[in-house]
Amino acid sequence: MREVLRSEYCVIACAEAWRGAGEVLASPMGLIPSLGARLARLTFAPDLLLTDGEATLVRPDGTAEGWLPYRQHLTLVAGGRRHVMMGASQIDRFGNQNISCIGDWERPARQLLGVRGAPLNTLNNPTSYWIPRHSRRVFVAKVDMVCGVGYDRAAEHPDTARHHRIARVVSDLGVFDFGTPDRTMRLASLHPGVSVGQVREATGFALAVPDEVPYTREPTHEELRLIREVLDPGESRAREVPEGARS
Repeated sequence: MREVLRSEYCVIACAEAWRGAGEVLASPMGLIPSLGARLARLTFAPDLLLTDGEATLVRPDGTAEGWLPYRQHLTLVAGGRRHVMMGASQIDRFGNQNISCIGDWERPARQLLGVRGAPLNTLNNPTSYWIPRHSRRVFVAKVDMVCGVGYDRAAEHPDTARHHRIARVVSDLGVFDFGTPDRTMRLASLHPGVSVGQVREATGFALAVPDEVPYTREPTHEELRLIREVLDPGESRAREVPEGARS
């Protein structure tokens, strides 16, 4: 079997966001998170619910297995029974996320998606992030606008954030969490072939780094078979994360 690609480590890292989640709704946004959620469902998280993003619950192969009316969807979202994995145009050390604009809100240099459902997501159900290009333009000291709520802002209003939890941030360089005393971002694992120095250089704030940083876990032979033969035989994952194979 050929060596493991960086994109496949990213799929594994995203899948791990739903380990032990039980019967919750997985809402992955983007290719790599979707592959991760479907892989989790096929292996260690069989109770996971998958959605097509509209009104249907689906199996990992995309066929329908149930109906999810919008009212019930909102009940899951607002009651902590969903774990969404979103993207981020900017994210800071407390996990505040921006997908709305770059620059001043009143006169932005660039208009993006808009706030959309990010505040509701982050305050009411567990949230993770997938960032395919780790750089100082994304990992910033302060986001230009807060869309997804980070730990510092959630602490200011605890009564409105009882389900707030940022489980992990996955990038093409590694995995990050907020398991520090002040709830700032910490390097949890490196994808093989990546160094701590590379991560620090690509991050626009002081990142918490343990003395010993593990590598993102190896996929099993069965997980690789599922990724390569069942979930993504066309290898779209390698186009999203084209950095190549493990060194």
